[in-house]
Amino acid sequence: MVRISGMQATAIAEGVCGGLPPPRRAGFRRFLDGTGEPLDEGLVLYFPAPRSFTGEDVVEFQGHGGPVLLDRLQRRLIELGARPARPGEFSERAFLNGRMDLAQAEAVADLIAAGSEAGARAAMASLQGAFSDRVHALTASLVELRVFVESAIDFPDEEIDWLSDGEVGGKLAALGDQLASVRAAANQGRVLREGMTVVIAGRPNAGKSSLMNALAGYEAAIVTDVAGTTRDLLREHIHIDGMPLHVVDTAGFRERGDSIEQEGMRRARTAMDAADRLLLVIDDCLGTTLEDPWLQDMIPASVPRTLIHTKVDLSGGAGGVRQTGDTPVLGVSAVTGVGLEALREHLKQCMGFHPGEGVFSARSRHLEALARADASLEAAAAQLRAGAGELLAEELRQAQTALGEITGEFTTEDLLGAIFSSFCIGK
Repeated sequence: MVRISGMQATAIAEGVCGGLPPPRRAGFRRFLDGTGEPLDEGLVLYFPAPRSFTGEDVVEFQGHGGPVLLDRLQRRLIELGARPARPGEFSERAFLNGRMDLAQAEAVADLIAAGSEAGARAAMASLQGAFSDRVHALTASLVELRVFVESAIDFPDEEIDWLSDGEVGGKLAALGDQLASVRAAANQGRVLREGMTVVIAGRPNAGKSSLMNALAGYEAAIVTDVAGTTRDLLREHIHIDGMPLHVVDTAGFRERGDSIEQEGMRRARTAMDAADRLLLVIDDCLGTTLEDPWLQDMIPASVPRTLIHTKVDLSGGAGGVRQTGDTPVLGVSAVTGVGLEALREHLKQCMGFHPGEGVFSARSRHLEALARADASLEAAAAQLRAGAGELLAEELRQAQTALGEITGEFTTEDLLGAIFSSFCIGK
């Protein structure tokens, strides 16, 4: 299919197929070159403005689809005045023409790139406005509070001490609760879209590759009794109840090794720095603990970790969750499967993932905007306690601006360029 959009779309289309069918009805046409010779034949669909995807006149040509045929049709359209679309330009025009807001436009790309059924459902929910509706409702409550505060500032002779009567504080608290709910749902959406990166690390022959194979459900990594079998990073993309999981198996850490192993360990450290979660694998038969020097040297302090005791079928140790807290400890056996379900549940809890209805897709930039809005609301509460009405009003304005970046009410041309440049050409 080839799609054209814009003020000259109908004139260009008529130059290719002679005449257009009635709006929103497919019509069979021959696609002609400049001499009147057929290039191809197929269906033509015409969507007049403003009731089209972009809000402009749109014409779609559905031909036989061979690369040569498509190339000839596109060259003919360009001869008549069209130009190749930029990545995401159709969605960008839909946003600029008010057919969808920015969150919905981004959901188009998320829907196409969805790696799971749950992710596709979440993207579709965002495309239909589920995320935008939550943001608009939050913005409406915020605007209502801004009107109250700024009106009180403009009319200081009123007898009511609005800074201390409790009404503003109550509304701020309610806004905070509303925002927390949106942030939790948006985080679920980000997990579905981007997934969680888990790096498996430990000493040679601790059971790292066996653990990866058990999580993947097939033999993704080579498992042998020879120390140092895994020398490079091995990546697998799996799903746990719809949550995308990027699992990285790394070279075993030991004090000595040849130059290849040393490079593998260097790459392992780099992967750990970028991980959402570290699974530090311990051979339960050896009784290694978190306090061992080699573990302290290899663990990035900023990355959350879980200690996994493997080979519990050989050690006789307990499977499943052994300890909770800052560094959870789990016992597993890749051979018998003991503890693996507990590990899967643990990974879902680490990302705050709860599959179910009402989830919409969200991106990291959405979470960052929501976090800034939350910080502004906290600052507004502090200004209220200090009795600084003008500063309170400014913090509320900053919160509204942050929310507006999500839907595109407040945005910059650079941000739009960065967003739509990541789309595919056809959208």
